[in-house]
Amino acid sequence: VLPHGTGNGVWWYLAGFLQGHVVGQHQGFDPRAVFQFFIGASFIVKKKGLKKAGASGVRAGAGGYSYLYEPLWWVGMIAMIVGEVANFAAYAFAPAILVTPLGALSIIISAALAHIILRERLHIFGILGCVLCVVGSITIVLHAPQEREIDSVKEVWDLATEPAFLCYAAAVMVSVFVIVVHFIPQYGQTHIMAYIGVCSLIGSLSVMGVKALGIALKLTFSGINQLIYPQTWTFALIVISCVVTQMNYLNKALDTFNTAVVSPIYYVMFTSLTILASVIMFKDWDRQNPTQIVTEMCGFVTILSGTFLLHKTKDMADGLASSSSVRIPKRSDEDSYQNEGIPLRCQESCRSP
Repeated sequence: VLPHGTGNGVWWYLAGFLQGHVVGQHQGFDPRAVFQFFIGASFIVKKKGLKKAGASGVRAGAGGYSYLYEPLWWVGMIAMIVGEVANFAAYAFAPAILVTPLGALSIIISAALAHIILRERLHIFGILGCVLCVVGSITIVLHAPQEREIDSVKEVWDLATEPAFLCYAAAVMVSVFVIVVHFIPQYGQTHIMAYIGVCSLIGSLSVMGVKALGIALKLTFSGINQLIYPQTWTFALIVISCVVTQMNYLNKALDTFNTAVVSPIYYVMFTSLTILASVIMFKDWDRQNPTQIVTEMCGFVTILSGTFLLHKTKDMADGLASSSSVRIPKRSDEDSYQNEGIPLRCQESCRSP
């Protein structure tokens, strides 16, 4: 998907970047893989930073923010920002239903690095699960809809203020409020879905804001200034608020649960809700025939199957049944990387103080 009337070389570079190669000397090389590596590796580096910070202060999972003073955590955060900047550019040129599933590569990288660095064992069927994630993503990419032509940020604002999307946004905010107020205080330390639910719900709104902001910047760089419109700055505030909230609860999830489980579950929920939000707001499926839609859904089910397999076989690798898996408390020594349990639930007696 190439931008129309774009003379700026940066945007042509990013357009080729999105198509799977970079024009000129980098032809045939896919930089998206490099930036997904940054995102996948950031989970591991941030986890190590959280471990180190938790050894000398209040853990993030217990409501502490000592990780903000840990340089290793900031290295991971910078790596994630670098990867997300590339995604930010991609959202300006292609539908979210195409861009978001490509994050499956970060799951594989995160699981592999967790196996090597954090010593969180990965069963061979977990590797098969990673392969299924990639196959599903490729299926979605091959049948993704064409990008909708948008000429002004006001047009995006009109789409965002239609009744259907306003209802979705209201449902998200109510759900987040209920999870934060009711479920997290009781189940945050034992049920991974509490933290991941907040990250994913807010994430679906942040992607819509990022896409709107990306379109505004793309048009601005092409000579049609969108910075004069208040809608552009409103989208920017929405993105900042959503991203800060996402990072807060993602840090809690990483500090409390196993990285090899947080990454795929977060990916599945985040991708599912982002696709739903994009279909509602940008009406992606209106430009596709039933065969393409069904094929996309099959691809997404393949991704779900892969992440489910990855989670279940991680329990097998640790020799634990899912019904009795428990979370081993974090060690005070950040260099002690014994295997952690992979709970979606944990017995009451195993809660951290």
